[in-house]
Amino acid sequence: MSLAIACASGGYRVAFVQGVLSALERADVRADAYAGTSGSVIPAALAAIGRHDHHGLAYIEGLLEYKSLGKGMSGVFLESIQYWGTLVREQLWQPARPRLVLPASAVVTQEAADQVQTHASCHLGRRLLMEAARHDKHWANLHLRLELFDTHPVNSGRRLTPDNFAEVAYASSRMLHAWAVPAWIEDRPYVDASYTCSCPALELADMGYDEVVAITPECGPFYHDLFGTEEIPRVWKGTPVYIIQPEVDLTDFGVLCTQADEDGLHEAYRLGEAKGLQFLSGFISGWRQREALREIDVDKPRGIMLGDVRTAV
Repeated sequence: MSLAIACASGGYRVAFVQGVLSALERADVRADAYAGTSGSVIPAALAAIGRHDHHGLAYIEGLLEYKSLGKGMSGVFLESIQYWGTLVREQLWQPARPRLVLPASAVVTQEAADQVQTHASCHLGRRLLMEAARHDKHWANLHLRLELFDTHPVNSGRRLTPDNFAEVAYASSRMLHAWAVPAWIEDRPYVDASYTCSCPALELADMGYDEVVAITPECGPFYHDLFGTEEIPRVWKGTPVYIIQPEVDLTDFGVLCTQADEDGLHEAYRLGEAKGLQFLSGFISGWRQREALREIDVDKPRGIMLGDVRTAV
């Protein structure tokens, strides 16, 4: 059976996502595909090359260190992407590596481009946060389009390459209210993926994977995008979606999207580890049982990975 892991956005709160990824990696649960949005781009990429647990909290602690040097959120993420991008580019495109999918929001109107790529972006970003609180997605529907950058695109999506990885990683993380530096991919304007897709779990399910694990640092309802107009279901078109999330608000640890301290990050990380282990206690045995049933049910069409292209046999 094929497995995909989707990691949600969350700024510093992705320390929880990192804890879950480390627990899965230590248990040797490796996915056929990984996806990461915004702050989860680098953790997802490290998981795809099997090096996430090795580096532990270094990524998220690095973000905190860059901020302590007086860098704005754009500078924090640009520095981090430059640092980790070298390792990712060296290893991700090696043979037999899992697929990596990174979403970003393409700006599709000139009106919006004139706002998001100029000094007006901060004001617009604050307005969009207020609209998100009201579940009002009107502006995003008019001016943005979700695009998936994929190391192994098949039918749709754009190819993720070593050459555009840094651009895509930054574009996926550029929230307008706090990231001053504009994001471009191949000279086209983009903004944070969260405006159109906070967690690409449904997109991975649509690619044909048998099971999807979705990891979010949010407690409570798990929405597909920032505006909260659609919850991510436990089953999508027949594909089970296993949601791993904290039972408490990470703000209780002082961990917010753009603000945290080292103690809070460690608490969020350890909570992620614990939730990952709790999930694994039932998932691994169930996975083996489901594999055995599929081997017995030889007449049932099933998906296999064949040269990175899913085929029915």
